[in-house]
Amino acid sequence: MNWIKLERLLLKALPARAICQAPALDHAQLHECALSVAAGLQARGINRLAVQLEDAADLAIALLGAWRAGVSVLLPSDLQPQTRQRWAGEVDLWLTDQPDDAQLNDFQQPPLSGAELDLDQCRLSLCTSGSSGEPKRIDKTLRQLANEVEALEQLWGTGLGEACIIGSVATQHIYGLLFRVLWPLCAGRPIVRRQLAFAEDLQRASREHPAFAWVASPALLKRMGDNLDWPAMSAVRRVFSSGGALPAEAAQRLKQRLQQWPTEILGSSETGGIAWRQGEPLWQPFAGVELSQDSDGALLVASPYLPVGRIEHTADAARIAADGRFELLGRLDRIVKLEEKRVSLPMLEQALVTHDWVAEARLGVVQENRASLGALLVLSESGLFALREHGRRSLTETLRQHLREHCEALALPRRWRLVRQLPLNSQGKLPQADIEALLIGDRPKAPEVLAQAQTDGEWHLQLNVPPDLAYFSGHFPKAPVLPGVVQVEWALNLGRQLLNLTGAFAGMEVLKFQQLVRPGDEIQLHLRFDAERGKLYFAYRNATATCSSGRILLGAPHA
Repeated sequence: MNWIKLERLLLKALPARAICQAPALDHAQLHECALSVAAGLQARGINRLAVQLEDAADLAIALLGAWRAGVSVLLPSDLQPQTRQRWAGEVDLWLTDQPDDAQLNDFQQPPLSGAELDLDQCRLSLCTSGSSGEPKRIDKTLRQLANEVEALEQLWGTGLGEACIIGSVATQHIYGLLFRVLWPLCAGRPIVRRQLAFAEDLQRASREHPAFAWVASPALLKRMGDNLDWPAMSAVRRVFSSGGALPAEAAQRLKQRLQQWPTEILGSSETGGIAWRQGEPLWQPFAGVELSQDSDGALLVASPYLPVGRIEHTADAARIAADGRFELLGRLDRIVKLEEKRVSLPMLEQALVTHDWVAEARLGVVQENRASLGALLVLSESGLFALREHGRRSLTETLRQHLREHCEALALPRRWRLVRQLPLNSQGKLPQADIEALLIGDRPKAPEVLAQAQTDGEWHLQLNVPPDLAYFSGHFPKAPVLPGVVQVEWALNLGRQLLNLTGAFAGMEVLKFQQLVRPGDEIQLHLRFDAERGKLYFAYRNATATCSSGRILLGAPHA
């Protein structure tokens, strides 16, 4: 590959060097657009720019243009009002896809001349939620970023060749920024502009390229099911995963389907990349990364991706082997005190996951009359079967008994919440504050709508029945079944939302309940309203049969 150093990307235009398709962009076009943006920013007197652009090529243009103009860049994690308010005093202009902000097309000035970027003066700030959920700003120089992309190319560039880089992760964070934007730009590899958050979209994009690689998250990789064309997907050059722990079972499934282990990346916005592994329990530090530990066993990191002389103090407990590789032992910042006794939440989470019924677990402290632990669980297939066959109380009591081998009685969770998947944020994290908010919240009473579509006036919805639905406790405790009255209520509520129905409930007709609906089921709901007769027709179906159906009569509005 024809490598161009990051700081030299705006020196010379190279029209034969493709950046991306749909729409197509080559290096000469990127070069001109970035230098026009630079001229526009200088003309406006901008010194500090916040950028939030979904298109990876547009982000590259904005970054390079800002750096050429001597403008520092902030990448906010989102555009929520509180995020804007937090950073408002630290930026002069917001450059985003939203209509009320500056747009990339606003900068049409004659371009500045090409020039080499200053590795130490060009600056980028990233935003991270941290383990507590409190936003933090991480400042980096172009030199730190350049060091990292060159290390990635040295390690994996030959194997990737001319592979198109396809990503499921956002480019606003360090992993997506490096792997989907800066590294491919320097290497001359084409990129897919958009973040592809669903496995089917990843597959569709992969089929359009003779050679491809994935920059993915554990959340996506563990959800990739048997419905994909795995023989075609096995042509993938490399599968990168970062942003959180990839469950061993998910890694094993990918190995079986793709004939290669995913390449897991350990790092953070603060540290940059720390280490990687591929099918092994131990992590291999990146070249130049020096690791040590403090008296509590926390990992200390010195690397070319940090300011000179900086040692980053992480909250990761580790065991370093003689050959320099290491094992992670959990987060030290997630050790809590209950009745003056220290309890390691990661240790108990690992213990829970060793049970066949648990796929993933997160623990938090519930502050009621006295502090106790709560558990947020994703059940495995066997765990879901146990819930269906024996009920919630039996399942949670069995898991409490399992944990008795690992902790004292005071550390046994007193509150349990069962979810279909962990609600990770855009950075692939679940802040502790979010865990504890979920634990104290009420159990759900409505279905999760996975998809919805309208055809000829009829709505078709794909629903998930939450495994922790509140109505299961009373119907029935030892063999949970979705009550018929709840099915009618869901149909009516969703009908009102989607069809704008205002008539008062006036009765039911031809109700039939033919198949049981159980925790965790995915079912289809079909809705059709006969306005002339004032009747809402509904039918629930599973993969093979109709579960229930009927007609809901609606009278005059507010009758």
